[in-house]
Amino acid sequence: MNNSAKTAETGESLSFATVLRNHFSSGVILVDSGKKVSVLTGQAKHLLGLAPEKASLPAFETLPAPVQAIVSETSASGKAPADRQFEMEAGSRGKISLHLSAVPLEPGRKNSGVIVMLNDLTTARRLEERLDQLDRLANLGTLAATMAHEIKNALVAGKTFIDLLLEQNKETELVEVVRREVSRIDAIVSRMLKFSGPGRAEFGEVSLHEVLEHSLRLVEPQLVNKSAVLKRSFQAAPDLLQGDDYQLQQAFVNLFLNAVEALGPNGTLFVTTETCAPDANAGKRGDSVNRPQFRVTIKDTGAGIAPENMARLFEPFFTTKPRGTGLGLAITRRIILEHQGTISVESQPGQGTTFQILLPAVA
Repeated sequence: MNNSAKTAETGESLSFATVLRNHFSSGVILVDSGKKVSVLTGQAKHLLGLAPEKASLPAFETLPAPVQAIVSETSASGKAPADRQFEMEAGSRGKISLHLSAVPLEPGRKNSGVIVMLNDLTTARRLEERLDQLDRLANLGTLAATMAHEIKNALVAGKTFIDLLLEQNKETELVEVVRREVSRIDAIVSRMLKFSGPGRAEFGEVSLHEVLEHSLRLVEPQLVNKSAVLKRSFQAAPDLLQGDDYQLQQAFVNLFLNAVEALGPNGTLFVTTETCAPDANAGKRGDSVNRPQFRVTIKDTGAGIAPENMARLFEPFFTTKPRGTGLGLAITRRIILEHQGTISVESQPGQGTTFQILLPAVA
């Protein structure tokens, strides 16, 4: 089922739920032409705070003022007035919000009886307030997530450097303390991570190969630990593009870390660049049709991706890793799109995965 179908289905469900709420759960009051209450349902008693076991009907004058007003208006005009809302004290339930509507028993005839329907909006109002609160919390979480993801990427280089220092100073008393605290920071940041887009990019002229080289240096220790082989072939020349080098580095580091994690012992990571023909759809986006593109290919000989997971690969929070956050590829894709590029993936279980990124070159 596609998204529009799901949306339509959801809309129908919501409409049906609304009908149930507004009619089957309504409190109904029937006031005759002489302004006498002749019917008062149990739900109406509950909403008005009347004892359910009370057999006698209340006098019209004891009903809440908004109810009296809408009855008088409907009776005088013979037409259904606009719906309205009001609040009232309901004993132990505190202040409640009620939706009020009325119709004449004999439409078009003045001074006829009136049917009044009451609906409790209190739960809906409280839910709305709670949703507003959750929305504010989500925005706060997004801010924290952006900061956390940036810190985590920076820790890749910082942790590597600290590990090297600690290996050279094994006898130092603070070695284990420092190692433990760095790991603790990494764990805290990981727990903070929620999906969010990257910060606002600052575009300038960037060397694609310099960004790739710097990104590869950050993951080089992980490659060494796995006895993996790195094969690079940078053929794009010139390699200048308009972009944000920090954002692009974040995208490439995410892809490199995923590739390294997928590699087995003695695996191989291939990173290549080349210049290719302009994008045929560039004119539709307002770009120069003659603008060439860079193709960056990142290929590993790792475990590959299961076919059933391919369609969800770039979804936020989707991950197959026991401790994964499911954020890296989602953020990577957003960065590439912000740079007017595209990213695609091919994979075969047991044979590895290939990511291809297309980025427009400097005009």
